[in-house]
Amino acid sequence: MHPRNAADVYRTSSVENAPPIQIIRMLYEGALRFLEQASRLDPADPKSGFPHAITRVDDIVVELRLALDKDVGPEVSENLERLYLYCEDELGRATMDRTLEPLPNVRTVLEVLLDAWQQVEVQAGR
Repeated sequence: MHPRNAADVYRTSSVENAPPIQIIRMLYEGALRFLEQASRLDPADPKSGFPHAITRVDDIVVELRLALDKDVGPEVSENLERLYLYCEDELGRATMDRTLEPLPNVRTVLEVLLDAWQQVEVQAGR
């Protein structure tokens, strides 16, 4: 087996066998990684990859929003949905206006939520 294929198999297995809370954490970390990548790019340059990086962040945020279970903790789900929709709007504005200006707002929301989920993950591990 080629080493790259082995790494891909390991990565896939790690995600497929991860507990849901760990997957949520990994999604937040991925969104923040793509957001950081986007913030280092020139949004005005059509060849910069800025829209692609923003789209990756948006895809993750949309997935997090769609995965909300409103039957379990309806108030929390509703608040999370509002935050995700806010992030989606800000990411849309960044793409449409070709600007970095909304990205710190999105980063702040995602970092706060990641921190909260990390605390839940630690408590669940006890």
